[in-house]
Amino acid sequence: MITPPYLQAGDKIAIVATARKVLPSEMEAAINTFRTWGLQVVTGPHLFGANHQYSGTDDERAADLQMMLNDREIKAIICARGGYGTVRIIDQLDFSTFEQYPKWIVGYSDITVLHTYIQVQFGIETLHATMPINFADEGAAPAVETLRSALFGEAPAYNIPAHPLNIPGDISGQLSGGNLSILYSLSGTPSDIQTRDKILFIEDLDEYLYHIDRMMMNLKRGGKLSEIKALIVGGMTKMNDNTVPFGRQAEEIIAEYAREAGIPVCFNFPAGHITDNRALIMGREAELHISETGVTLQFLPAGETAKPGKLLRKILKPAFFFLGLFVFIYLVLYLIRLFVK
Repeated sequence: MITPPYLQAGDKIAIVATARKVLPSEMEAAINTFRTWGLQVVTGPHLFGANHQYSGTDDERAADLQMMLNDREIKAIICARGGYGTVRIIDQLDFSTFEQYPKWIVGYSDITVLHTYIQVQFGIETLHATMPINFADEGAAPAVETLRSALFGEAPAYNIPAHPLNIPGDISGQLSGGNLSILYSLSGTPSDIQTRDKILFIEDLDEYLYHIDRMMMNLKRGGKLSEIKALIVGGMTKMNDNTVPFGRQAEEIIAEYAREAGIPVCFNFPAGHITDNRALIMGREAELHISETGVTLQFLPAGETAKPGKLLRKILKPAFFFLGLFVFIYLVLYLIRLFVK
């Protein structure tokens, strides 16, 4: 994977709205925060536009994003918020300049469309993280700080408590994924996620429980669950049920699919539609350790490949011991035969 250049004080960043509309007052906290980081903030011409739910027409939203993709002075593009609409413009975009001069694309929720498309088509890392719409939320400061540290080149490392539904394992691999509903909607398109040997992250908001099951079944039948190394489940927020209860919570539904696929899984990871929405580098190699006492996710520095995990080291250590013992005995017997002769 290609890592875009990290930010430095004085760099220009852009805020664009690829989906739902926003108000100037909703962007104020983020713009002020970015300036305290020493960054220059540029906004898309239609950032505060309105076309029903959207921040502008499809053409207007696409034009804003295209402008920032093409501008080589812009070092990161921060998506203002999610909602719905990014998928309506993805096929209008020309990524040729971006591919030659990569920059960070930041967001979550509906921005999953950009994360998956950019990883699959261009092999460039992106940043799943909090967005300007969230900066003013009470308690958002820690999540905002993880965004800053990731943009400025610090490899994230997170330790979280254990969950009773976790399935232990020591895994290394590239992180991929995003919003489960968006991943489901992209199935069979040029943005469809590739899961082979990946650590898959999923989260969701305001979904019916039966639909969580439907989407997990889609991952299963599409062969995606059987290909992944592990599953990270973020916030499954504000789930809905029918008058006749589905009978299981979202986490229980997902845990059943993980057990069937024989893959490690951790729940309640702090990312997604929650206040504590920590930055995740999509496409980056990471080491994931899930045990009965807790979970650790460690992203590796750019360009590094994960070292063998603890489980593999446990296997290799005795194997090398017995190999060395065999060689030692062979040499001793060989010397004895020479001496006897």
